[in-house]
Amino acid sequence: MVDYFFVIIHEPTKGNSAIAGYEACFFCLGVSSVGMKEQEYQRVTYDITMAVAQTLVKLNTKMTFIYVSGSGADSTEQGRVMWARIKGKTENALLRLPFKAAYMFRPAYIQPCSGIVSRTKLYRVLYSMLGILYPVLERLFPQYATTTEILGRTMIKVAKQGTKTSIIESKDIRL
Repeated sequence: MVDYFFVIIHEPTKGNSAIAGYEACFFCLGVSSVGMKEQEYQRVTYDITMAVAQTLVKLNTKMTFIYVSGSGADSTEQGRVMWARIKGKTENALLRLPFKAAYMFRPAYIQPCSGIVSRTKLYRVLYSMLGILYPVLERLFPQYATTTEILGRTMIKVAKQGTKTSIIESKDIRL
């Protein structure tokens, strides 16, 4: 099952395109690779992402594109872990596009906030168990644990102000 979530920050400007005034796209499409064949995972993770990004960059090169990837993404595209190779391939392709800026966020564990509930039963169970332990996880492993709220705020800050690196690792999400 795929969860879709797109956010585009808009500042009205003059222009012919409906996308011309948008300043940033937060691309947060995600699916677990568990039980998926490589071709299917690539279709969701790479093909859809690139179709959206290529369309946006054609319409507005002044846009900042923020992609939620994952901790462990493989920028070499050569590793043994299928999902990490495809995430790395996606990041590399996005970074080659002529956006004003592109940032790859690599969170590890993300604790849902504000009533967010996964449609995947296994994740609902895991999040409910880990939710109780989140304060402990956050204290013991702050470089690996974040919340949807912290991630979202950091994405907005990076979209508005930029940052030195295009790859934002889990430990750097608390800007």
